[in-house]
Amino acid sequence: MREQAWQKVRSSGRQGGRRRGSVAAAVAVAVGVMTAGALHAPAASAVSAAPRPDTVQQGLDALVRADGMPAALASVTDRTGRGRTYTAGVGDLATGAQVPRDGQVRIGSNTKTFTAVVMLQLVAEKRISLDAHIDTYLPGLVRGEGIDGRRITVRHLLQQTSGLPNYTEYDIQPRYYEPRELLGIALRHEAHFEPGKKWEYSNTNYVLAGLIIEKVTRHTVAQEIDRRVIDRLGLRHTYFPAPRDATIREPHPKGYYQDAPGTELDDITEIDPSWAWSAGQLISTNSDLNRFFTALIGGRLLPAAQLDQMRTTVPAPYFGDGARYGLGIVSKPLSCGGRSWGHGGSFPGYETRGGVTDDGRAANVAVTMQPTAEAAGKRLESVVDTALCR
Repeated sequence: MREQAWQKVRSSGRQGGRRRGSVAAAVAVAVGVMTAGALHAPAASAVSAAPRPDTVQQGLDALVRADGMPAALASVTDRTGRGRTYTAGVGDLATGAQVPRDGQVRIGSNTKTFTAVVMLQLVAEKRISLDAHIDTYLPGLVRGEGIDGRRITVRHLLQQTSGLPNYTEYDIQPRYYEPRELLGIALRHEAHFEPGKKWEYSNTNYVLAGLIIEKVTRHTVAQEIDRRVIDRLGLRHTYFPAPRDATIREPHPKGYYQDAPGTELDDITEIDPSWAWSAGQLISTNSDLNRFFTALIGGRLLPAAQLDQMRTTVPAPYFGDGARYGLGIVSKPLSCGGRSWGHGGSFPGYETRGGVTDDGRAANVAVTMQPTAEAAGKRLESVVDTALCR
């Protein structure tokens, strides 16, 4: 069962954008994979301090009932800072256990924003320059067919305009990876375009960002994210898993993999996340993500000059109509006008979407299975839009 689950999951993953069937974002196999036999979560749901379902709760219920998500969780904060948490479905298909309110999940590419914040703090400290080339910090490391670290800048990495191949599209195996191994996989393939000429999502960019952080600070990227972001904001439920740690520490709903709608569900909660590293390894909660993005957009993590650089965007249709990508952050139009700022993330077993507005509204939604149908992905996005616009 373990190898069967791995073979199916290898072709499922992505890191924060639209699902693409050709992407082979690799993950480590679940520890003790368990088959749920095409079970579907019941539509049981709960919401804190709410006498009857509101529009956010109705959206979560639909994700469970109509889209077959085992569980859905949300956290919404209004302009005054008041927050509400929501759940739908069940947290464990085998036991029928309830969904832990504001439970921990693997947040995938939301990690990129944390990594970008650390990089931009180092820019503010004049230890890194956005327009310096990779070779300034990692001399001779980035070479390949059409690939030259003397021509790719730090800005290219953070804005996803480097042209570097995405290592998760290639042959990743179910084991622990060192970051340079991940880079090596990408460098075996030719560049996709000249640096700065196009925009294209690549996890390789953020592995390189992590390597630069470690070279400049002489600390691990996990230590720098802890010190500069997590501890600074008091994100008590957010952490970077230690090497070879396949578990999730605190109460959490189990995560599942489904090959196609109507097929069996595999419990893939416990997996080695090292293949994602500084591009997608963090574990957090919806509420902590709301706090993080609210603090970021509110100017509590970066000086104004670096926040302005982060919010300087280019078109990124990978994330949907009207979406734009800054330096590790995504901007999307809202149905009620204006735009939200966030990222979103995918990690086998979990999908997260969210955003914050300039006036202090925040919402984040997580489900415990990556959507296998386009309609489910759109519904997940619509719940976030509803929460921010209501």
